Amino acid sequence: MNGIYLDNAATSPVHPEVIKVMQKSLEEVYGNPSSIHQYGRKARQTLDNARKVAASSIGANEKNITFTSGGTEADNLALIGTALANQDKGKHIITTTIEHHAILHAAESLEKQDFTVTYLQVQSNGQINVQDLKDALTDETIVVSVMMVNNETGIIQPIKEIGEILKGHQAYFHTDAVQAYGLLDIDVDKLGVDLLTVSSHKVNGPKGVGFLYINENVKISSLQHGGQQERKKRPGTENVTGIIGFQKAIELAQAERDDRNLAYNTYKQLFLKKLESEKVSFSINGDLENAIPSIVNISFPGTNVEQLLTNFDLSGISASSGSACTAGSVEPSHVLSAMYGSSNDRTINSIRFSFGLPNSEDEVTEAATRVASIINRLIK
Repeated sequence: MNGIYLDNAATSPVHPEVIKVMQKSLEEVYGNPSSIHQYGRKARQTLDNARKVAASSIGANEKNITFTSGGTEADNLALIGTALANQDKGKHIITTTIEHHAILHAAESLEKQDFTVTYLQVQSNGQINVQDLKDALTDETIVVSVMMVNNETGIIQPIKEIGEILKGHQAYFHTDAVQAYGLLDIDVDKLGVDLLTVSSHKVNGPKGVGFLYINENVKISSLQHGGQQERKKRPGTENVTGIIGFQKAIELAQAERDDRNLAYNTYKQLFLKKLESEKVSFSINGDLENAIPSIVNISFPGTNVEQLLTNFDLSGISASSGSACTAGSVEPSHVLSAMYGSSNDRTINSIRFSFGLPNSEDEVTEAATRVASIINRLIK
């Protein structure tokens, strides 16, 4: 039985073109970008080109791009680095209850350092109420962090509206755009964000690399100590090969964005229609009309996550109960708990299916057929 991968939101397979340029770079670009000889200069030029591509993809200046080891490091640098550098202006932070753990745990660490954190609740549609944000703002607020797209439900947050609210306020605005990048049109100036997180392995690039956009007006402290790399914001010899692969993944994602969105939306609709035709009882978590096309989070009444994932895996279907960092855990989803309440059955019977480049219409239809067979067998 052939395996079908429907967990692209956890990580995506590396694009063949990305592998090709990375292999070439390992052979040809092995200098240290900080070295002044010809090998170092070649690596530096390659790094600079990648920075320009990354910046262009979000309407930014290359000087505002800091390469990191991925989304978690970028989130930590954005939240903790900015909070520590601006605590003379206040020690209040606003975020949401549905953020990735890279933000939630970073916020918890700041609370241990006497910062106050307000965690905005979400509505059952998966979005925050912007009025709650307005009500939470104070003269002491220095950072607001709201993810652009939730990694479990795919729900899009009102980032532009939040940016408008924060105009004129001292608080810096950070958004984790890891799940949005490559699918949504992102322009940091139009959105009004000061800091923005991106991860390579979510867009068919290599793992271990990402970037943080930092507006030139943001006062931020480095969380690591070492050399002068990345304008002193992220010391350490840059992962040149990984960044070269990331650059290629960005170029492909930008060029193919419309086609990918169309394909993923088609896959989602095919998947749901097949479940319906097979008389499967299910509910979609969040507002389907306000979600990215690549993710759908489905509740299957009368089942449980561990039971579902085990049976799916045995049938060759790879899916997830939510964020990859909690894979293997039977704890209820913190995102669905925030949306529906911790005692709601959706928190323990929901599966995230996420579509990507390795999928096809026939494959997605076959996956839905297998899923339907399993669900109908389990709830008899």
